[in-house]
Amino acid sequence: MTPSAATGRPPALRWVLALTAVAGLVVALDQLVVATALDTIRRDLGASMADLEWTVNAFGLGFAALLIPAAELGDRIGRKRAYLSGLLLFAAASAGCALAPTTGVLIGARAVQGAAAALLSPAALALLTEATPPRRRGAVMGVYAAVTGLAVVGGPLVGGAVAQGLAWQWIFWINVPVIAVVVPLARAVLTEHTGRPIPPDVPGIALAATSMFALVWALVRSGSAGWGSAEVLGTLVAGGVALAAFAVRQATAAHPMLPTRLLRQPAFAAGNLSALLLTASLFGTVFFLAQYLQVALGHSPLGAGLRFLPWTATLFLIAPAAGRLQDRIGPRTLICAGLLLQGAGMLWIGANAHQHQGYGASVAALVLSGAGTSMAMPAQQTTVMTAAPPALMGKAAGTFTTVRQLGGALGIAVMAAVFGSVGGEASPAAFTDGFSAAVTAAGALALVGAAFGLLAPGRRRAAVPDDPAGDGTGHAVQEELGAH
Repeated sequence: MTPSAATGRPPALRWVLALTAVAGLVVALDQLVVATALDTIRRDLGASMADLEWTVNAFGLGFAALLIPAAELGDRIGRKRAYLSGLLLFAAASAGCALAPTTGVLIGARAVQGAAAALLSPAALALLTEATPPRRRGAVMGVYAAVTGLAVVGGPLVGGAVAQGLAWQWIFWINVPVIAVVVPLARAVLTEHTGRPIPPDVPGIALAATSMFALVWALVRSGSAGWGSAEVLGTLVAGGVALAAFAVRQATAAHPMLPTRLLRQPAFAAGNLSALLLTASLFGTVFFLAQYLQVALGHSPLGAGLRFLPWTATLFLIAPAAGRLQDRIGPRTLICAGLLLQGAGMLWIGANAHQHQGYGASVAALVLSGAGTSMAMPAQQTTVMTAAPPALMGKAAGTFTTVRQLGGALGIAVMAAVFGSVGGEASPAAFTDGFSAAVTAAGALALVGAAFGLLAPGRRRAAVPDDPAGDGTGHAVQEELGAH
């Protein structure tokens, strides 16, 4: 790690972990906090179901489309600078959400939030990975996943409590004072890191942003426009062509944004593909479970948020232990077993809903599914980030977070299509039928993700030498990928 200019020493790892985890928490919270407030937003702003989907997905659209270019920018201007700029833009966009008088303005401000998150998230994850000795990455990523997992625990609960007790606008206002405290601390504590000073791959940046925007747009619009519509098919084809062109560009460019040797690593592929399907299963279920608890079972927003706790609290409790265990047994077992448990829990919930059983019958299934997510998530992060040398950590973090955002949009789109084909919003019974089919699809996505987890590394064969100085120089034990 580059020593601090003020002290000559790197910042303590606990400070880097705290500051980056808070950033991850803020971003993740705003992806989920709206879930239990959607019904209140619908009544207050006269929003349709399509408007509500856009309120959730506009964030993901801006996030996914700009993540890889933003990670490239962070490598150039400095990851600390990108982290701080992302925080400030996120605070401004949060205020815009809170002040929105219409759904159109709210959706636009949510898209800006996503763009800010694209700048912030890969920079935070790269700063943390760079600061952590390899022998401790499993444990540290477990803590990071647990803290950001507070968003999964607290998002639906906070959204429901605020929407019911105050007003939905306060789910966005809460970001402003938090960021006001974090920014000066980060300025004082964090040290700057940059990637290699190479010329920017402008065509690659444009192709990456275009492909992600088109693919997420198609997924978001598939529910209302239909999978066979010209709009959805056209944007899917355009996104696929742009993605293929991006891959060709990265294979032939003198200075690629994302070296293809990194993409060909089995560990990198395993972490990203399993994360795509875990996030698809997770976010799609959050979107529909929050509404199922209110529309079909008649609970209040706060009551719905409280009923998420058996599922979501497991992430905070289990992820740190899973991270420590990963340092001993490797990530493959945790990814595969975790996604199997997540899938089994979702299938169980779907069966209970199909039989019109009450919430109590699914508590054990929620715990099972949450435990699986808690096992797999930190292992996926470590698998991807450990596959990248320090100079490429920003790009690896940007790719990983892009894949997760694409997974979130994919999950909601797939589950919305299944929901609409089986049930609907006409009555609680129709909603229950649609929910049962949708959450069963979420279980299937998780099980497919478990199969991709088999590509992840097993137990580490040789320990990485410790860095007695604690300065992170012991990290440079891998050959830098994509050198040219």
